Amino acid sequence: MDDLESEFNLKVVLVSFKQCLNEKEEVLLEYYLAGWRGLVRFLNSLGTIFSFISKDVVTKLQIMDQLRSGPQQEHYSSLQAMVAYEVGNQLVDLERRSRHPDSGCRTVLRLHRALRWLQLFLEGVRTSPEDARTSALCTDSYNASLATYHPWIIRRAVTVAFCALPTRKVFLESMNVGSSQQAVEMLDEALPFIERVYNISQKLYAEHALLDLP
Repeated sequence: MDDLESEFNLKVVLVSFKQCLNEKEEVLLEYYLAGWRGLVRFLNSLGTIFSFISKDVVTKLQIMDQLRSGPQQEHYSSLQAMVAYEVGNQLVDLERRSRHPDSGCRTVLRLHRALRWLQLFLEGVRTSPEDARTSALCTDSYNASLATYHPWIIRRAVTVAFCALPTRKVFLESMNVGSSQQAVEMLDEALPFIERVYNISQKLYAEHALLDLP
């Protein structure tokens, strides 16, 4: 079975993001991308609702796999090494996509933005009451993150699609770690790691003026 089609388990994502940072707090791309593969399985487990995001993420993962197995693979062990290499060698299109449309910096930036949406959404689910509407939580998280980068027609389509999300209890049980309460406890453990990785990545991109790459 394909890695991205196997059954989702939140614990696998937790382990990947736990391993994502080394002692220097560098973001290790092997584990970052592994965490994202787990999140893709999660999105796919919810049906076609999130296909607009999961398909794009899969494309981005394929680009990163090519860079990490290519002739310059030694520069793609960590996010920090990749940024230093690509920026230092002018391999990033800063103003418009031209010579380097699929740079590692641009590719990870798209994953980074999507990670913020998922982090906000899962945090909302974790802290919400039992009768909370997951569609509203998802829409609020989307509007606070990814919506900024999407045209109106996509924003409209995805917020309508979110209405098909299951109840909070069913949603939590889809994480395959037991009861809804056990899923909440696992999110308690997982989300701080995801947030830490996000914040370190955000700071790195801001320092190099890479947050608005075309």
